Amino acid sequence: KETDIYPDFITVDGAEGGTGAAPPEFSNHVGFPLTDALHFVQNTLVGAGVRDKIKVVCSGKVLSGFSMVRNLSLGADICVSARAFMFSMGCIQALKCDTGRCPTGVTSQDPELMKGLDPAVKFHRVYNFHHKTLEQAFHLIGAMGVSDPDLLHPGLVMRRTSGGTHAKSYADMYPPVDSNYLSRMTSRKDTITTGSLVESSWRKGKQLLQSRPN
Repeated sequence: KETDIYPDFITVDGAEGGTGAAPPEFSNHVGFPLTDALHFVQNTLVGAGVRDKIKVVCSGKVLSGFSMVRNLSLGADICVSARAFMFSMGCIQALKCDTGRCPTGVTSQDPELMKGLDPAVKFHRVYNFHHKTLEQAFHLIGAMGVSDPDLLHPGLVMRRTSGGTHAKSYADMYPPVDSNYLSRMTSRKDTITTGSLVESSWRKGKQLLQSRPN
């Protein structure tokens, strides 16, 4: 805020995303779920008082109209999708994206395999998927009694918990913070910074390693 220089946007890519080119350990065990990551970024920007300066883009298994509505309600300005459009083109998840041997030709530059990806045929499928997904998202938004996607908020989306016997709103599950909350916190003398916590953890880890017998 001191420099008044801000990025145009921040992309939040949830752990759910990824293609067959991603190492399995990374696909399965690295990263935050998109809803948690999006909530963290939204609250950080609001708390720092700069949310109106930066657009938030989200990705990570954005496959349906509801997934768009959910992400927009949690603070995303834009939803982007890769895997879903690959499916619409014919991806069968052969997990060979990085080999150049994709059997459907979607991620291959082999002339023989590329014959399976005919733009004259596939562009209809991509268009229909995009059009219908947006249509369903707007149907959901209308059914929620909202006239504009900008009016979505976490209190409008419910999720069943505790084995399906209870329901909570996303506002309860992902509580918002007040604007400039973090700025007020940093003015307190007893504030502990993330950097100091990391340093402390690192020092303790080194001490434990050094204390182990060879």
